[in-house]
Amino acid sequence: MISEEIAAMRAGTGDPGRLLGEFRRAAVLAPKAAGGRLLTRSFGGVRWILAFTDEAALARFATAPGRGRVPGGREGEYVTVLGARLLDVVIPALDGPTGVAVDIADEDGSMLLPPAPGIVPDAAAVQGAGEGGDR
Repeated sequence: MISEEIAAMRAGTGDPGRLLGEFRRAAVLAPKAAGGRLLTRSFGGVRWILAFTDEAALARFATAPGRGRVPGGREGEYVTVLGARLLDVVIPALDGPTGVAVDIADEDGSMLLPPAPGIVPDAAAVQGAGEGGDR
C-alpha cells in the first residue's frame, strides 16, 4: 500500500523503487480546479499535481486553514486516477517541470515525486546539472 511505502521511506527503511511501483499501481484522488483541470501548487520552480491516497487524506487537505481553497473550483470535486497515468500521461502533457505531491496535508505522511529521470518519462524530466539543463 502506498501509505506504508511512504512511511517506510520517511523512516529511512524504504526502497525508492518499491515506493515508485506502489504509487504507479495506486488509484489516487486528484482534486479538480477551475475548468476541470487538476489542482496544482507551484513551489521552487516546479508545478506539483496534488494527489491523495484516500478520501480522509483529501479531507484533511480540504479542511486545513488556507490550504484547501480551490480558486474557481467546486469544493469536493476530484477524479480517481492511477499514479502511472499521472506520471506517464498527464505530466508530459503539461508545460514546464511538473511533479506529484502526495498527501501534502499530512506532515508525517507526505511525499514528493519530482520530475526526475526514472520517475517521469525522460522527455518530461528535468535534467541535472551537466546533463543538458532543463527540459
